[in-house]
Amino acid sequence: MLPAMATPPDDNLTPLRRRIDELDEQIIALLSERAKVVVDVGEAKRGSNTPIYAPHRERAVLDRIAQLNDGPLSNHTLESIYRELMSGSFALEQSLRIGFLGPPGSFSHLAAVRHFGRSVEFTEFENIEPVFSAIEHGHCDYGLVPYENSTGGSITDTLDAFHEHDVYVYAEALIGINHCLLSNAPREQITRIVSRPEVFSQCAKWLGRHFPDAQQINMASTSLAVQSIVESHDAAAIGSELAGTLYGANMIYNSIQDKPNNVTRFLILALQRAEPSGTDKTSISFVTNHQPGALVDVLAVFRDAGVNLSHIDKRPSGRENWRYMFYIDADAHADEPAMHAAIETAKELCQDFRVLGSYPRAEQVL
Repeated sequence: MLPAMATPPDDNLTPLRRRIDELDEQIIALLSERAKVVVDVGEAKRGSNTPIYAPHRERAVLDRIAQLNDGPLSNHTLESIYRELMSGSFALEQSLRIGFLGPPGSFSHLAAVRHFGRSVEFTEFENIEPVFSAIEHGHCDYGLVPYENSTGGSITDTLDAFHEHDVYVYAEALIGINHCLLSNAPREQITRIVSRPEVFSQCAKWLGRHFPDAQQINMASTSLAVQSIVESHDAAAIGSELAGTLYGANMIYNSIQDKPNNVTRFLILALQRAEPSGTDKTSISFVTNHQPGALVDVLAVFRDAGVNLSHIDKRPSGRENWRYMFYIDADAHADEPAMHAAIETAKELCQDFRVLGSYPRAEQVL
């Protein structure tokens, strides 16, 4: 007796694929209907001078999507989909220009795309300070700059730029960072490695094990570093896999960061202030009065108000030697009563005090 023939795989998949096609038709119809409402929203915003990009509204939409999600897609996947959907909505309402630390392929470029999606216009800058300037003078609608890394700490160029420019922190983004060693030279001939200073600190242990004698050369961005070594016979760069693909540098090693969960926190800059979202941060810079215990007194104001401080750093104030500008992040919006009262009290204890911005706290690593 001959064995029964198995049902061809395509016969089993055909009804499932047909159902997917039907669902796709429904999804496209709903997306088109949603887009028409977005166009109406854009018209209403233009009449009321409401910003096209509103971080508190973005937070509300993403939180609601997470609440509605019963799986099997993860919240992270749905957030990525909706960020692209919101990016397309920006384009329907008004073209947005986003400034970032370039060139393309930099981690700032990746962060800008992941946060704002691919439907906005991107403008690259050679250094961090010009991103601030572009926002201040209206050349870009928003700017994205690195602020701190979970391994290497604060980005000093960003801290220093707040001294010189009158802009606000409008939102934040958490971006997972994967560092690659890129080169077209044989591994044994690599004697120079090029990247940003902060990147070297994030990969210090790995470099000490694998290239202890290599000269480390600082550059303004990882993308510039990758471009600079493409034709070299003895140099490598640390950058993103995307940069290697864009500029033609081979990946010698992948994931060379010392900590696997390496995350950089980026700030989105704007000329306007963000409205409260319910889960916010406030970034503040200040120079204390010159007296014993002044810093402790300022920090105690927030403690006594029940406001948690999640970040503190310092930089030279630029006024006189051994005087410092302190930077703190508080887990509250400046408009909340307890936070507002703490700010007013802390101002009296400082020579210089500035609220850099209140903005929704990022919940997902993109």
